[in-house]
Amino acid sequence: MKNISRALALTGAGILTLAACGTAPETGGDGGNAGSDGGSGGTDYKACMVSDSGGWDDKSFNESSHNGLEAAESELGIQTQTAESTAVSDFEPNINNLVSADCNLVFTVGFLLAPATGNAAQANPDVNFAIVDSTAQDADGNPIELDNVKPIEFNTAEAAFLAGYLAAGMSETGKVATYGGMDIPTVTIFMDGYADGVAHYNEKNGTDVEVLGWNKDSQSGSIIGSFEDQSKGKAVSDEFYNAGADIVMPVAGPVGAGTLASAKEGEGRMVIWVDADGYETNSSDAEAQGVILTSVMKLMGEAVQDVAEEGSNDSFDNSPYVGTLENGGVGLAPFHDFEDKVSDDLKSELDTLKQEIIDGTVTVESEAAPAPES
Repeated sequence: MKNISRALALTGAGILTLAACGTAPETGGDGGNAGSDGGSGGTDYKACMVSDSGGWDDKSFNESSHNGLEAAESELGIQTQTAESTAVSDFEPNINNLVSADCNLVFTVGFLLAPATGNAAQANPDVNFAIVDSTAQDADGNPIELDNVKPIEFNTAEAAFLAGYLAAGMSETGKVATYGGMDIPTVTIFMDGYADGVAHYNEKNGTDVEVLGWNKDSQSGSIIGSFEDQSKGKAVSDEFYNAGADIVMPVAGPVGAGTLASAKEGEGRMVIWVDADGYETNSSDAEAQGVILTSVMKLMGEAVQDVAEEGSNDSFDNSPYVGTLENGGVGLAPFHDFEDKVSDDLKSELDTLKQEIIDGTVTVESEAAPAPES
């Protein structure tokens, strides 16, 4: 999509604690968590968005998608409206509330919203939907293709491969680590790429850097079962660092804050963030910024903005978008405070490796990866 390279800017599962009434859709004048009725251009087109249970201020997945919706409102002059979920039980009523609010396009953010998206799309064929990080699913969790649902997916294994290579090249201890929030494809795809990137570094450089927390062959490892409990992220990260790892990549949305807290407690500890540029989203915490080596990014905001523009121009279609290194939909964030600590040789190797992945010279494989665009 044409805007995807404009800038390099996880799904969450809530504990079922709230009644299944959903939250009322949010409209203008309520800061970062709310959309607004009426963009500057005065168009009648209305694009809406439902978060997963991590909420809009997760410094990661939901926040990036929401930023894209806000940018679409500002640049296109469309109307927007949002509904923030705090539990899985909110997903379906929040979507239905936005449909009732006459939204032309409803974005749903995250793999776990796939069944609710499929149900709503089938019940409302005149409303368009776009789901970030998944296809629509039926009530049994089977993928379904619908004329009014556009999947927005990302082959993050490619960018995570680069991150694993970088981690192996930067590690002083010979051990790096990763863990996931939930055992779902949009999490394990990061971990697969990361593990393979470390293995590729070992093969190219005759080293034996070890990955703690994930075994790609058995598809097993450290899955903490939460996208919300930051104490679990802190605990598992403490274990990794105490076991000798000096770089940890949390694939757990807001739970990654626990890894930052752990990294700040020891010398030489580093973190690789995911989804958004963690250095930018943690801008209020200079100490946290100081431990973030880089981030494995999905350009979700740009993808959301492009799909909203297509919808407002009456050119919406259901063909999947898959973000890759080649089209700029995924990538590594800048090294920021580590810019002078990453050697020129390693930077050059990463540039070469990126091009090799794009060219197909190096193949990145994950069973969780989305099918390439046709």
